[in-house]
Amino acid sequence: MDPAILRPGRFDRNVVVGRPDVKGREEILKVHARNKPLGDDVDLKQIAQTTSGFTGADLENLLNEAAIQAAKHDRKYITQADIEKSFIKVGIGTEKKSRVISDKEKEITAYHESGHAILFHVLPDVGPVHTVSIIPTGNGAAGYTMPLPEKDEMFNTRGKMIQSIMVSLGGRIAEELTFDDITTGASQDIKQATGIAKSMVTKFGMSEKVGLINYDDDSDEVFIGRDLAHASRGYGENVAGVIDQEVKRIIDECYAKAKSIIHEYDHVLHACAELLLEKEKISREEFEALFGDEA
Repeated sequence: MDPAILRPGRFDRNVVVGRPDVKGREEILKVHARNKPLGDDVDLKQIAQTTSGFTGADLENLLNEAAIQAAKHDRKYITQADIEKSFIKVGIGTEKKSRVISDKEKEITAYHESGHAILFHVLPDVGPVHTVSIIPTGNGAAGYTMPLPEKDEMFNTRGKMIQSIMVSLGGRIAEELTFDDITTGASQDIKQATGIAKSMVTKFGMSEKVGLINYDDDSDEVFIGRDLAHASRGYGENVAGVIDQEVKRIIDECYAKAKSIIHEYDHVLHACAELLLEKEKISREEFEALFGDEA
C-alpha cells in the first residue's frame, strides 16, 4: 500500500544529481522518438512532466516499452495509452492484475491510496494527482498514487519537505480514520517520512534547536578496510537525543496537520475509495471531480 511515487530513487521528491530536468527530458524523448511513429494523442511535454527523476536510459526504455505495447496490439504507431502503460512498468513495476487479493485488502488499499491522493491534491507544492490505482505491482506495492509535477525545481524547501512528509503519512491516517485497526502497509511510508525529517534536522539546518550544524553521519564513500557498521558518530548522546526529539516533533506535527485535512475531506475519502473499488484505477479528472466545486 505504500505509494510507489514516494519511494527513494525514481520518484524521490528530493533533488537527484545528474538527472535531466523537465526540458532535458522532453529533448531526450524527442531524440528517442525520431524513429518511432507517434499517434496524434502523444504529448511528449506531459510525459516529460510525469517522469521526474528518470535518466536518459529510463526514457529510452520507456519509449521502447511503448513500442512493444503498440506491436502487441498490431499498431504501427505509439499512442499515449501505450506510453502510460509503459510508464507504470518502467517507473513503478508491472501491474499484476492476475494477483488474487481479498475484498478486505482491496478496501484497505483503496482508502490508503485515497488518503495519499487527497493530500497531493490539497497541498500546494506536491501535486496535482495524475493517477490513483489499487492494482498491485511487481515490486510488491498493493497500489500507487502518481502525482504530475508541474515543474522541476533546483532546490527543495522546508515547506515542500513538510508537505512530502504529510503525504507519506496520508495512507496510514486514512486507515486509522476508516477502520478499527491499522496495517503494516505504511512501513515504507513511515521510513520515507522519517528520512525526510531526519535530513531536515541533521543535514539542512531546518531545526532551531539543533541549529545550522551538519550532523548527518551517512556517507556514500566506502574505504577499503573500513568497517562502516562501527564508524564513529560525530556527536554525543545529548545531541543525539535532541535530534531524535526534533525528528519526532516534525513527524508528530505533520501527522496532526495531515489528519486534520483528511478529516475535513472525509466525503472525498469515501467517494474516492468507492470509485477505486469500482474501477481499480482513476485519472486526474475523475479524482478531481470528487471535490465538486472545491476543485
